[in-house]
Amino acid sequence: MIALVRNITFVLFIITLSLFSSLSKANEITSQTLSTLQEKALTSTLAYDLADSLTTEVGARLAGSEGDKKAVVWAEQKMQSLGFDKIAKQAVPVRAWQRGTIRAHVTSPFSHQLAAVALGGSVPTPINGLSAELITFKGIEQLQAAPKENIVGKIVYLSQAITKNKDAASYGKAIRNRSYGAIEAAKKGAKALLIRSMGTAKSRYAHTGAVYYQKNLQKIPAAAISTVDAELLRKLEKYEKPITISLNIQTNEKTWQTSYNVIGDIIGSEKPNEIVLLAAHLDSWDLGTGAIDNASGVGAVLSAANLVKQLGQPKRTLRVVLFASEEMGLRGAKTYLKEYENQLSQIVVAAESDLGAGKIWRLDTRFVDEYITHADDVYKHLMPLGLQRGHNQAFGGPNIALLAQSNVPVVSLVQDGTNYFDYHHTANDTFDKLSLKDMQQNQAVYASFAFVVANSDMVFK
Repeated sequence: MIALVRNITFVLFIITLSLFSSLSKANEITSQTLSTLQEKALTSTLAYDLADSLTTEVGARLAGSEGDKKAVVWAEQKMQSLGFDKIAKQAVPVRAWQRGTIRAHVTSPFSHQLAAVALGGSVPTPINGLSAELITFKGIEQLQAAPKENIVGKIVYLSQAITKNKDAASYGKAIRNRSYGAIEAAKKGAKALLIRSMGTAKSRYAHTGAVYYQKNLQKIPAAAISTVDAELLRKLEKYEKPITISLNIQTNEKTWQTSYNVIGDIIGSEKPNEIVLLAAHLDSWDLGTGAIDNASGVGAVLSAANLVKQLGQPKRTLRVVLFASEEMGLRGAKTYLKEYENQLSQIVVAAESDLGAGKIWRLDTRFVDEYITHADDVYKHLMPLGLQRGHNQAFGGPNIALLAQSNVPVVSLVQDGTNYFDYHHTANDTFDKLSLKDMQQNQAVYASFAFVVANSDMVFK
């Protein structure tokens, strides 16, 4: 009996040793493969080249425009050439707003031409423009608190500035001025809305962005002035004399058009119904060529998927979604959420690139507390690329934030946004603002993240 026990014990020891040896070998292979992936990503120009191609061959891609349609074809062709197993287009109804001319002119107490742009979706002024006294508020909260009789018939100006932040926190606090300022100004009887550009450069490039209106409320024209001209208005206010503005904005809106989310899958070899989702938005504003917003993100997620596939088919499906019409109301994301509502549980985790092309410096997560240790498992593989461990209240990104609201786990691979708002939503958003070195680090981070999660059994909810 003792001999039998010894034999059984020895056999179990050998089996256990074999299992540990296999596990160690698997981990070693994974570690070696990941190291190879990162080395390749840090020298590849693929993400940079894709951004160059999109901004050069297509250019501006305002939702509903000819550029937008060309971008959809471009995305399909690139996914095919990059070896995606399945490519689909998802129809998205989009507005077809068009920018026309703008003239903003201070007529008193002194004469000055202002550098300005219409906000996206703005209604036009009368064909001959309008003229009114300016009334200034720092931000939307101050406007909401002001008596209506002080505002009726005037042009509301929201003067809040934003500052440089690595994580774009200042922009997040001020964006309501642009998005909802026209609604609050209209409630008070204002003729029009002007805002200080949501920019951090001392420049006469004005920053556009979407403005929203409320049903059954007068729609008033809305525009942004450059930061340099905002400083001019601040100086004029010191004279304590009424400031009068002449404003002429001409815009046009055609009937709604059909754009598309472009979706590419690399099918999982073992768990095809479990999805690791990488996202960016394909559209851009019409002023520049949409390089930092968001050709850089498109390039990063497409190249990441391609780099992963070069190592072999991942165990889980790796999906890239290039969303339509992010700039004009997140319409692509809303369509995706609605049509895939019953399949959201299949998404293991989602990440989105949409804060320019600065170096990724932090990993934030939004995981169920029970699985927060898996965030550390992911982080240890990203740390060699220069990332810090962040918090567990990740935003995710403007599109996948909608998925997060439906309990899809998300991460934020936070880019350095210090200089992002120097160019964001301006005519100066062009390819020359991208850094090859930073783009290589971005694609390395996204590829590493996708590889680790797609080849694991980790869950986050």
